[in-house]
Formats: sequence, C-alpha cells, structure tokens
Amino acid sequence: MSKVVVLGCGMVGSAIAIDLARKHEVTVTDVNASAFDKLDGKSQITKTILDVTDTLALIEFLQDFDLVVCAVPGFLGYETLKTILTAGKDVVDISFFPEDALELDGLARKHRCTAIVDCGVAPGMGNVILGHYNETLTIDTFTCLVGGLPKEQVWPFKYKAPFSPIDVIEEYTRPARYVENGELRTVEPLTDRELVDFDSVGVLESFNSDGLRSLLTTMKHIPNMKEKTLRYPGHAEYISVLKSAGFFDTAKREINGVEVRPIDLTNALLFDAWKLGIGEPEFTVMRIDMHGTDDGGKRMHIRYDLYDEYNEVSNTSSMARTTGYTATAAVELVLQGLFNAQGVFPPELVGKHKACFNFIHTYLQERNVNYVKTETVE
Repeated sequence: MSKVVVLGCGMVGSAIAIDLARKHEVTVTDVNASAFDKLDGKSQITKTILDVTDTLALIEFLQDFDLVVCAVPGFLGYETLKTILTAGKDVVDISFFPEDALELDGLARKHRCTAIVDCGVAPGMGNVILGHYNETLTIDTFTCLVGGLPKEQVWPFKYKAPFSPIDVIEEYTRPARYVENGELRTVEPLTDRELVDFDSVGVLESFNSDGLRSLLTTMKHIPNMKEKTLRYPGHAEYISVLKSAGFFDTAKREINGVEVRPIDLTNALLFDAWKLGIGEPEFTVMRIDMHGTDDGGKRMHIRYDLYDEYNEVSNTSSMARTTGYTATAAVELVLQGLFNAQGVFPPELVGKHKACFNFIHTYLQERNVNYVKTETVE
C-alpha cells in the first residue's frame, strides 16, 4: 500500500481519491473545507485544508507521500507542478494548465522524478491511443472530437460544466492550433463548425479548440492533426456573441466607481448557469480517427469511439470517470514500476509502450469506461 495525496477535491479530484483508496492510503487536500462534502461517507480518505500557493508549506507537506496527483484548477497548475517536482515527488497531473509542461522536464530530471501530465480523457487517453499506433503505423492524419454534455438541453447554452467555468472559457478564448499539410496554423477558437452524427447521441456540433497541446511537439512528423470540441448545435454561436460583446475580456473596467474584469463577472454568472447538479445525467463522447500506412504499405483507418454516462451506482459523473480513471491508471503504472522514466511525459510518450497502453486500456475497461475500436483497410 502506497501513500498518495490528491491536490484538489473538485469533481474529478474526488473521483480520483475514491478510486485510489481501493488500494492505497489516500489524502486529499483543498483550500475550501466545503469541497470535502463530495467525500461524505469516505472515512478512509484523510482530508486536509491546504493552500497550494504556499510553496514552502506545500513542499514540507508532500514529503510524507510516495506520489502526488495534481488536480488543481488550470490557472494554478504550472506553478503547483513546479513545486511538486522541486519537492522531489513523482506526480500525475490533470490540471491542464496553458503553459508548456515540457519546460519542466529538466527540473523533473534534476530531482529524479516521473511526471505524467495532461493525463485525462482529451488531452489524455486520445494521446495514449495515438502514441500506441504511432509505433506501428506511418500516420498522416489524426483527428480528435470530444465533449462532455448534459443529457437535458437547457436553453440557451445547452451545457453544464463538470469543472470551473473559467477553465471552460479558456477553451473558448485561447487561440486554436492545428497542423495541416505539415504547416502549423493558428485560428480563433469556435471556428470551423461542423455537424457530426453520433449513433449514441445524434447530431453534435464540432469547432476548433486548442487541444493538441504536447502533440505539436512530440508528433511533429504527422502532417495533419486537429482537435475539436463537441457541443449541442447552437452553443458555439451563443458563446461567440458573449465573446464579441466583451464578456470574456480580462482588462478591468470601471463601473459605478468599481473596477471589474468582465471575465470575472461572466465566470460568476455562468457558475450557476453551468453548474452540474449532483446526480444530473450527463455523458462524455469522443471519437479518434487515424489514417496511415503499415509496414507492408497497407493503408489503414483506425477509429476509437467512446460513449460514457454518469454512473448512478457510484454517483460519479462521466467526465470525472473518463478523466479521473485515466489518471489513476497512470498512478498505478508509476507505483507498480511499469513506467518509471525520469522527466516530464505527456500521455503519448507513455502509450507508445505496449505494456502501458494495454494496462491503461484494461484498467478503464474494469471500470466500464470502454473505447470501441474499428479498423478498416482503405
């Protein structure tokens, strides 16, 4: 039994803690005591109030643990990961911060740490799948479509967020990068909208978002790569109206003698409008498409489809399951010594190892998170 600490007791962090507590001694921290309400009845999990921005206190606190899971909000992620590595601790990170995690590779190596970052559903499992097939195919096209949505479509946004709205807004404001014919292109998010039909949920709308992240560095040899977010049709138009009207602006404006950042007001309003209720039915849908050639010159199309719903038995949201259990699978890889290379590793550099890919795939299947593969010769 290992000692594991989960930093952040949000919807995903709490699911991670519960899953890991099956086998390990788990502590979960948060700056707000109310966050621990999600763990009512889980007396085997230790709850600790902790401010991760207090660097010295965090380093001292971490010394008692074998591994750290970083599940803090994105705006805290990079500095928190940096502190964890400075403390000399192995870590699995799902904070999805905007900075480049590979910049911390030298720090991880210096302190002889293993850090697996972006280890959720997408980025995360999509990267694992690409890393695996990149070893056996000459891939020329990779596309990932992904979204988490409520079953009930409530006007106007037809959306609920399983995490903080500010992190969702980041998807709508950060320039979207993709690769086309070997050229890196940067466009506005919410663009290139297309309708896509899924057997499981019907027609959804896809649009550009900046989800390739580390793949832009580690998979530069693939000439066509794109990641797009999925929402119900019409959502992107409403968000574009807010964006164009300045609701996501970060510069302060004086209103009745008070300085306000529009994005802070928007975040506060959307927090209530987008809050996913406890037990509210929702689902995660993802489609990975890869086209390439095998060693024999045969042209292949590999597709992975995921459809996952809120689990009533465990009272766990689908986004928490699909994100959190990928992370806990990575935790087990490190603790069991199946992946112990030193440095910072995005999931594609873990999935390239067949044993790691199979382990993660089986681990998720055991938790009824099922990726369905279709393989055809073109």
